[in-house]
Amino acid sequence: MTETTLNAGNMALLGGVLCLDFANTVNWHRSEHPEELLNDYGDLVAWAVHTDIVNEDKAAILLEEAHLQPAEASDVHERAIALREAIYRIFVAISTQQRPAVEDMEILNTEIQPALAHGRIVDTGDGYTWDWADNDQALDHILWPVARSAADLLASAKLDRARQCADERCGWLFLDMSRNRSRRWCSMEECGNRNKAREYYRRRKQEHV
Repeated sequence: MTETTLNAGNMALLGGVLCLDFANTVNWHRSEHPEELLNDYGDLVAWAVHTDIVNEDKAAILLEEAHLQPAEASDVHERAIALREAIYRIFVAISTQQRPAVEDMEILNTEIQPALAHGRIVDTGDGYTWDWADNDQALDHILWPVARSAADLLASAKLDRARQCADERCGWLFLDMSRNRSRRWCSMEECGNRNKAREYYRRRKQEHV
C-alpha cells in the first residue's frame, strides 16, 4: 500500500494469491474514504494483464468486445465489484476467526459456476495446468480464475494463513507465510514503517509529557 494514487495496472501484488490481490483493488479499504482502482471494465482488463490472467493481445480483443458491447461490459464490471467485495468480506471474516456471511458465499458460488463450466486441464509441455475454454471474447472470463482462486484457498490448508493488514486504514489482505505466522503488514516498507514511526513518535510524546 502506498499513499500515492495507484491504478489497477500497476498496483502492488502483495496478497500472495490471485483472489486476495483482487480483493486488494481498493486502496484504504478499511478507511472511511476507500480509493477505487477498478472504475470501469478497462481497469479490470488492465488488472488482468498486470496479474497475467490475459496477455496484451487478449486484452486488446476484450477491449474491442467491450466497445461493441458496452452494456455487457458494464454488467461484468458490476459483477466484478460484487465478487471482489464478497471475497474481501469472506477473508476478513476468516482472518478474525468468524464465519463468512451466507450472502457472500452465495455471490462467490454464483461466479464459481461459469468458472467450472469453462475450466479445463491442458498440457504445458512440462506438466499440466488449468486453462479456460472459449475465453478469447468472453467479457467475464477475467472473473473465472479469480473465483476459482477463492474457492481453492477456502478449501486449502493455507486458509488459516489469511490475514488483514494491521494498519487501521489499509485493510489489504495477504497470506502470512512467515515461519512463526507473525506478519502484520501487507508491506513492511509502507504500512509497517509508517506505523512503526507513528508508534515511535507516540512514545516520544508520552515521555515528554
